[in-house]
Amino acid sequence: MDQVKIGRFVKECRKQKNLTQQELADLLGVTFKAVSKWECGKGLPDPSLMLPLCEVLDITVNDLLTGERVSKEEYPKKVEENLVELVAMQKRESKKKIVISSVGIFMGLFTLLFCVIAASYSEELTDLSRGLFVAFGCLMMACGFFIGLVEDYAAGSYECRSCGEKFVPAFRDYFFSVHTVTTRRLKCPHCGKTTYAKRRLIR
Repeated sequence: MDQVKIGRFVKECRKQKNLTQQELADLLGVTFKAVSKWECGKGLPDPSLMLPLCEVLDITVNDLLTGERVSKEEYPKKVEENLVELVAMQKRESKKKIVISSVGIFMGLFTLLFCVIAASYSEELTDLSRGLFVAFGCLMMACGFFIGLVEDYAAGSYECRSCGEKFVPAFRDYFFSVHTVTTRRLKCPHCGKTTYAKRRLIR
């Protein structure tokens, strides 16, 4: 999936509709910077924005993901190619979020440990300084855990072991659920059963 080609195509279609980046952004409920990012090939629209964007530009999602208007003869082949690439792209993005999540949590814990050790073994620090050092470590750990949780939550979805349906839990349910590395104990919104739902890298 060529993001630069897609960006040029979006820009071309926008100009054909006599829309500025700001006008297109207003129609989609995003910032003009987001539209600029797409058109520069530095990112793709969120999947939830693809249909609205295509409606505004009068193109199909297949056209958008291909970066050009697709003929009727090529349409079935391009649909299949784009679906495969889109799934692969979502998996890559989910893996990236999981890595960021792990780094955030690790850095938070490392900073706290460093601050506690420094406060405990430095003879030059006053009691107030030691307290501030530990408080700073706790704050950084909280920030690291928050970043880690948000990124991990945004990575993929879960599959119910009972009915097989994929779903994205509410953040509150996700936060308070018992979990292992690859599963979380969640209530399925489709069948209502609570199981250790399996992690999936696509939404």
